[in-house]
Amino acid sequence: MKHHETVGGHLVASVLRARPEEHAGDVLARLAAEKPASLELVLATDAHGRLLGAAPLARVLALESTDRVDKALERDFPRVRPNTDQERAASLALHHRVDALPVVDAEGCVLGVMPSQAIMQVLRREHVEDLHVLAGIQRETSQARHAIEDPPMRRLRHRLPWLLVGLGGAAFATATMAGFEATLRAHVAVAFFVPAIVYLADAIGTQSEAVAVRGLSLTRSGIGHLLAGELRTGMSIGAVLGLISFLPVWFFFGSLRLAGAVSVAVFAAGAMAAALGLLLPWWLARTGRDPALGSGPLATVIQDILSLLVYLAVVRAFGL
Repeated sequence: MKHHETVGGHLVASVLRARPEEHAGDVLARLAAEKPASLELVLATDAHGRLLGAAPLARVLALESTDRVDKALERDFPRVRPNTDQERAASLALHHRVDALPVVDAEGCVLGVMPSQAIMQVLRREHVEDLHVLAGIQRETSQARHAIEDPPMRRLRHRLPWLLVGLGGAAFATATMAGFEATLRAHVAVAFFVPAIVYLADAIGTQSEAVAVRGLSLTRSGIGHLLAGELRTGMSIGAVLGLISFLPVWFFFGSLRLAGAVSVAVFAAGAMAAALGLLLPWWLARTGRDPALGSGPLATVIQDILSLLVYLAVVRAFGL
């Protein structure tokens, strides 16, 4: 996910201020005396400190000493608030082709500037992060760095809870199988397809997770639209795999009902796995958890349980 850091973290308060009616010579003389930290903009303010316009220092230097400052001012110069997201501010600077941005409060009073160095740092950071996402690498947040750099015992504390959830899920899956003991005894061949259906569901879910980790940071579409698309994709994949498996199962096991049950179960498992593969990384990221640690174990155990339940329920529905 994007870093929600704000302009306030880059604010430089020491800037050169001027009144629109001041002469350029007077402003430049004050520049030498005040030595502000930021030399990129001259900010014109009224008597109450409200921003009236801004001009690059180079434009003021080009004026005659007797020219008024407002001759160089841009009254609609872009400006930002301290709580503006830093990436939005950097994009605004690029759009208006300016090197720095005035920062004002809710009343429009000048607080300082976001200097060009900060804008360049933000743009570089966001560019690197976008390249990471395009390469399928999770964003380089401190959370992600800690996950790989922390001492082993701390890593254990972060990762073990998710695996304990998986262990509980495995126990539940075993109990599910035991609940269908009569069906499995009567039709031993039913058990032969459990590993295949579970594997296919995991494989489809893993593909969806990979797509989600890369794609969620790049798209502006809502989760409902994305989920509908991924669900349709999972259903299409499940339908193709189910149709491919129908004839071999019928041919080798001589049971039309078993072949139908396997095909329907593959179709349903594919659709559910694709939806879960998208939803879990999205949910973990939205709740502030690390998808890299949680989505794999959690998705696997949920997909395995649901695949088993669906398969055995379909088998029973087919009268096996």
